[in-house]
Amino acid sequence: MSQKIEHTGIITNIVGTKIQVQIVQLSACSTCHANGACSASDKDEKVIDAETTDTTLKIGDHVLLSGENSMGLFAVLIAFVIPFLLILISLLILRSYTTNEALSGTIALGILVPYFIVLSLFNKKLQNKLKFTVQKN
Repeated sequence: MSQKIEHTGIITNIVGTKIQVQIVQLSACSTCHANGACSASDKDEKVIDAETTDTTLKIGDHVLLSGENSMGLFAVLIAFVIPFLLILISLLILRSYTTNEALSGTIALGILVPYFIVLSLFNKKLQNKLKFTVQKN
């Protein structure tokens, strides 16, 4: 059973088959009747890149972005889980070789540099895997 991630948005830019869609992401409490008096309400605007073959779309059109739920889980895995595990494992290993906590912490954080360089090398492949589809609203 595959669930979908869906957001409505407005097209802000079109270059060939690539479009940029601005979505407004609201926190759960932003729909509360007291959100004007509360500082916890949160509203965030994001721009999502997508590709489409629909030539009838134009700037200002309302569209529906959709993607697979597994796409979001994969993005969380490569952006948060793997880096966290890399830091944790390298810290545990380095602590057994040195008593200098600052050195082991710096090296553990430095482990992320090659990880993100490798990710940037696979940028095109990741863009193909993490793709949103666009439908006119």
